[in-house]
Amino acid sequence: MAEYNFIQRKKDILGKMDKSHEGGWDKNILNLCNKINKKENYYTTSSCSGRSLIMVDQIKKGSGLFLWKSHEKISLTEINDFFKGFKGKELLKFKCEPPILHVVSKTLGDARIILEKGFKVGWKKSGIISLGKNIVVEFHGSEKLEFPICNKERILVSQDFLRLIVKKSNKKLEKSWKLIKKLEKVI
Repeated sequence: MAEYNFIQRKKDILGKMDKSHEGGWDKNILNLCNKINKKENYYTTSSCSGRSLIMVDQIKKGSGLFLWKSHEKISLTEINDFFKGFKGKELLKFKCEPPILHVVSKTLGDARIILEKGFKVGWKKSGIISLGKNIVVEFHGSEKLEFPICNKERILVSQDFLRLIVKKSNKKLEKSWKLIKKLEKVI
């Protein structure tokens, strides 16, 4: 009975319309998700290949927090163009976030196997996050950057600092995409 439930949940989840803001997988994680979803004992429920963003600095999540984002390399021009049109009273922060991937496993043993493969290729911040109806493995990258960037329409950092952040963010995204490729190879 448990096997049927896993198979049915996998079919249901993979058959649903994507509910993410992007409406589909990031191209840099698509092959990994497809490879996992073809495996009999696994399926993915959410993923992100890493991203850079500017958002309202508040604790509670909600709509309208993300003001600008990119799942690709960024440029200084893109950031400056955002601020040219920005009108707001909020404190904003810049973030470069690492990749994240949630994989449902059929059994605890299957979860252990895929988790060990992730650890072996460098997914250090990963683990089993649910043992309820679904056994969920979370793969989480470690390349992260976050700081306040704008307060009440006033940019808090210099152009030189922004140039450095663009360079560092793009390097972190490149590292993240290499990490995704490494996991794809061992799956």
